[in-house]
Amino acid sequence: MGIRMWCETWDVRRARAAVLVAAAAGLLARVVIAACVPGPADVRFFQGFAKAVSVYGPVRVYEHALPGLPVYNHPPLAGWMLLGLNGLSEFGMSFGTLIRWPASIADFLCVLLVFEIVRRRAAPRTAMLCAIGVAVSPVLIATSGYHGNTDAVAVMFALAAAHLLADRKSPLAAGVAAALSISVKFVPVVVIPALLVGALRGGRPVLVRFAAGFAAVFALVWGPVLATVPQDLTADVLEYAGGGYRLWGLVRFADAFGLPESVIGFMQGGGHFLFVLLCVVAGVRLAWLRPAQLPGVVAATLGLLLLLSTASGLQYLTWAAAGLFVLGFWEGFAYNCVLGLTAFLGYSGRSAVRWSEPVLQLGAAGWIVLAAGLATGVHRLLATRPGGDPAVGAGRAQVSAPRTSQPSGSAAT
Repeated sequence: MGIRMWCETWDVRRARAAVLVAAAAGLLARVVIAACVPGPADVRFFQGFAKAVSVYGPVRVYEHALPGLPVYNHPPLAGWMLLGLNGLSEFGMSFGTLIRWPASIADFLCVLLVFEIVRRRAAPRTAMLCAIGVAVSPVLIATSGYHGNTDAVAVMFALAAAHLLADRKSPLAAGVAAALSISVKFVPVVVIPALLVGALRGGRPVLVRFAAGFAAVFALVWGPVLATVPQDLTADVLEYAGGGYRLWGLVRFADAFGLPESVIGFMQGGGHFLFVLLCVVAGVRLAWLRPAQLPGVVAATLGLLLLLSTASGLQYLTWAAAGLFVLGFWEGFAYNCVLGLTAFLGYSGRSAVRWSEPVLQLGAAGWIVLAAGLATGVHRLLATRPGGDPAVGAGRAQVSAPRTSQPSGSAAT
């Protein structure tokens, strides 16, 4: 038994070292792209937002019209981030490069995070492959290194919250991470109820600590804006439904099949809240049934949100890029290959919001791959018993419970 434990510890250490190298290489690739390639129009928009924030402040910026810029639909923490990046740019650093650093660093951390999540539920080799898949993901390289939006940061914090709560038994830190996730991008709001259910299933002390961490950060970041410009924040951030492009998913299929404009308008208007509600309900149900699988639940919920999204944007592909590797290696591999090519061709075109016919077809194929990956990943997640033990052979189950006993030296660092 001692030799077996030593071998497993050695395997985890070697796998973690390989993952760290891959994460560093992935970060370097993203930083080089950010430094050498101008990026899409969003880079210019973010620079405009940063200048506006420096003039009006991260709180008052919501109540001002910003001529020549789209709606400022970013949560309060993004404003403080832009203020800091704008300050750094005054020292001679390129803002176009700086704006892509947060997402690139988030990808680096997400690589390590995916490894720690998966290695508790599968062999070290599987965890290593999943983490390396995140490091070299063409979807994430394109959206973080080239596009530079904040989606990757929000996803990283959401997965971190689930990992801290379910695997590390740190509910206070999990609450902090959960609040940070929706403070930089509001998208992970769909996983907050699932995280609350996961905390509830851990007992009242766990729920109280999680809620305390969440409430403290939320009050600190959101409080000043809610107290000062609540209506503007609600209209621009909380009720933002995305752009009206018909490039992806249900809206794309509805348009292709010739559904009435009233139907498509409803889907992109008030109807999109129904899809968000469906994602919330699915996440809550999964969290209640399998609280030990909370990282997989968060990954599945974000993936479902992308599947049902009525908005189109290449950066949205980030929502499922890392999470599908949490659900299974092949699910993540298939998604990142197909949608990675979609992102590459989409960004290589005339505009990131004007997809050519081949890109539209690839996007449709990627949507099907995403649906299949979610179906098999959730099936594997539910194949574990409520207590966490795998109900199927360990050689096939990539999503099982955290191990009840860890060999010495194999704890996450």
